[in-house]
Amino acid sequence: MKYRAYSEYKDSCVEWLGEIPARWTLEKFKYLFQVSNEKNGVEPVGQMLSVSGYRGVEVKEYNDEAKKRTLEEVAEYRVVRKGQLVVNTMWLNYSGLGVSDYEGYVSPAYRAYRFTKNVNKKYIHYLLRSNPYVMAYTSQMQGIRPNSLQIKTDDFQSLPVLLPSVVEQECIAKFLDYELDKIDLLIDKQVRLIELLKEKRQAVISDVVRRGLNHRVKLKVSGNEWLGEVPEHWGVSQIGWLCKVGNGSTPNRDNQSYWLSGDYPWLNSSKVNDDIVTNAEQFVTSKALLECSLPLVKKGSVIIAITGEGKTRGTSALLMMDATINQHIAYMTPLSKNKILPEYLHLWLQSKYDQIRFESSGGGSTKAAITCSDVKKYIIPLPPLNEQKVIVADVEEKKRCFNTLVMHCEQQISLLKERRSALISAAVTGKIDVRNWQPAAKDAA
Repeated sequence: MKYRAYSEYKDSCVEWLGEIPARWTLEKFKYLFQVSNEKNGVEPVGQMLSVSGYRGVEVKEYNDEAKKRTLEEVAEYRVVRKGQLVVNTMWLNYSGLGVSDYEGYVSPAYRAYRFTKNVNKKYIHYLLRSNPYVMAYTSQMQGIRPNSLQIKTDDFQSLPVLLPSVVEQECIAKFLDYELDKIDLLIDKQVRLIELLKEKRQAVISDVVRRGLNHRVKLKVSGNEWLGEVPEHWGVSQIGWLCKVGNGSTPNRDNQSYWLSGDYPWLNSSKVNDDIVTNAEQFVTSKALLECSLPLVKKGSVIIAITGEGKTRGTSALLMMDATINQHIAYMTPLSKNKILPEYLHLWLQSKYDQIRFESSGGGSTKAAITCSDVKKYIIPLPPLNEQKVIVADVEEKKRCFNTLVMHCEQQISLLKERRSALISAAVTGKIDVRNWQPAAKDAA
């Protein structure tokens, strides 16, 4: 849909804003807001809040880190009242601010501001999170390290706030609420489609690895509850009988002789998310290999993350280069090329991801770890080598098809987010005139 522009513009005298509608005004931030220094005290107010770069102020997930906070710590946290502006000064280059719909509290690193003038708070929310403003914050942020940049309080409070009339502000806020809801709904549909595609992909892998490609083949009881029935002509084996299994370590970071000018790729558990590992970001020396119990894992091995609370634990990858690993990864190197293909082993581990996760958390306890002994005891169905090759080729082709569909969905999400961002910027800076906007009749109905 095309939107008309305003009939008359003027120079804002602010380089990053450019021309603005003739009747709009600019006012410094400090004349519209006053910092709120209210603290929690003995009784915390509401829930802990944080700022999302995408949606603004949200209720913070109550994790183990939050549970460790003492009442004394929380007492010093800043109170946020509904309708106040919350600012994370170290996250402004990622839209780290927004008007809160909640009462709660934030860490002392945040700031909370009260509105001191009659403005539409939702309009201000959209305005201060728009691209031109984020670029303005970014240009004024300072610091030694990239992840600790901040904008000075005086610079932030001197920023010009673009103000149409309050009636116009309300029109813009209503327009954006409505249009962004539609865009967010489309994004949610694409996200759900990606989830369904990934579930289907996992089901396809599991079915082929468990039964092979011939669904009319005779089956036999495997004797293992993980496997159930398997084709009659398949074998069943423990991974420890088929592969050398072990894990690594982390050399002392303070000992430069272990790290400086290292030639051996050293992998941490995040690398399993590559699926196929072909490079490394960190390297260790031959001295580290000798003195730190580091295995040199051969190309063609399979690695699996064995610790962690996130999705990484239980994730496997195919290693396509010689490398060494840390203590959070186990490796499986086939003892014989005539028994099991590493590609087939990798597929089987992918198919059993959920079971591996469940068992490694003790069926719901806090164990949350896999041991090398566990890996050795995993029971795996063992088709003849030629059939393993056929299974791998078939699954890889199916995965390529699913991955293409997932990539298309991700591209759609990216385009929708770009449109969302552009629409906000155009509306709050007066590039489009939405004063007479009304929802389409079919939508209004």
